Amino acid sequence: MKAIRTILACMRKADQTFNLINHGDKIVVGLSGGKDSVALLYCLNLYQKFSHKNFIVQPVYLDLGFPNSNSEPLKQFCHSLGYDLHIENCQDVYKILTIQQEKQHLNHLPCSICSKMKKAAINKVANNIKFNKVSFAHHVDDAIETLFMNMIYGGRFATFSPMMELQRANITFIRPFIKVHEKDIIRLIKEENLPVFASGCPADKTTSRQDIKNILNDFKKKYPTSEDNFLNALTNYHQLDLWGDEIYYQVNQKGLTIKPVVTSIDKYHELKIRQKVFEKEQSVSFLKEYVDDQELISESFLICFKNKIIGCVRYINQNRQIIIQRLAILKPYRHKGYGYQVMMFLNDFLKSKYTPATITIHAQYYLKDFYLKLGYSIQGKPFYEAKIKHITMVKNI
Repeated sequence: MKAIRTILACMRKADQTFNLINHGDKIVVGLSGGKDSVALLYCLNLYQKFSHKNFIVQPVYLDLGFPNSNSEPLKQFCHSLGYDLHIENCQDVYKILTIQQEKQHLNHLPCSICSKMKKAAINKVANNIKFNKVSFAHHVDDAIETLFMNMIYGGRFATFSPMMELQRANITFIRPFIKVHEKDIIRLIKEENLPVFASGCPADKTTSRQDIKNILNDFKKKYPTSEDNFLNALTNYHQLDLWGDEIYYQVNQKGLTIKPVVTSIDKYHELKIRQKVFEKEQSVSFLKEYVDDQELISESFLICFKNKIIGCVRYINQNRQIIIQRLAILKPYRHKGYGYQVMMFLNDFLKSKYTPATITIHAQYYLKDFYLKLGYSIQGKPFYEAKIKHITMVKNI
């Protein structure tokens, strides 16, 4: 099968699986001149014709100021497809990257800074021309390389998303090639005789990502089935089996533990406890207790005693300004020291992760002595929240 048919089929599947492109979308395509971005623009041009979706595409080239960069051939390629290339002057990027390279004593330009600056620049273009989406040419091999890089250098299982909504920028990132293999892009370039232009980046093919790419290429040669299985693993949520759900941090040696809220069942138990303690006992309205944006960014824990769930607590970290919230212990387990021990543990837990930092608690006023014993100090005057008297308590770690 010709590469174009394979890639367009993968694009359609990605579009249908992740809801990437809709009627009326105005999509900026980041065009660097490399094989991936050239192939993406070419394929989106065809996808406009056969997908029966009414959407607009605008190729954008960011002139980052790299030596020997030349946008003229890209203009001609875009014209051949019926597009006018938008060129954005971002030449300060290269200057900033060289300064950061020297400051950080790096062997090459800092890729992470470059990536952030490029995203910010292309978001600005999209907003200025009133387009709602930005499309990048990242393919499945890129996603797998990112997964391995995060495991090796970041200690986490994570890769980029097929679609990401940036609410502050009012832009949605999409990756239509998320199910496309790099080998098919290479075939496409040859079969369709598409122009590819050398990267102006001095760090091209000399980064840690290139090392990971080489390792994975060797791995796929030895284990050919791994190529498709890596892709399947990224969406195989039914078979996700990691240790997160097995963690019960030991608070004391008598059976008191705290468990990170990982699964939907964990979240159900957390909300049931908050309902009993705050809504039923303290008459806090449902909207005040449950409907807040902080629910999406908080880290929550279940408090357990001998594997029985007896309470919950959550915290939010915003640039080392930590807010502890929603500490709740069920009635039969109060006045036994469990809340105090959990707070002592949580203090040490946060200290190990975020030092230096400041912890803030909007404590119910009657509990101020409890927090004073934990080393917190009073800040400001009492105030009312959900008709309950509170006081702000602060501790530096």
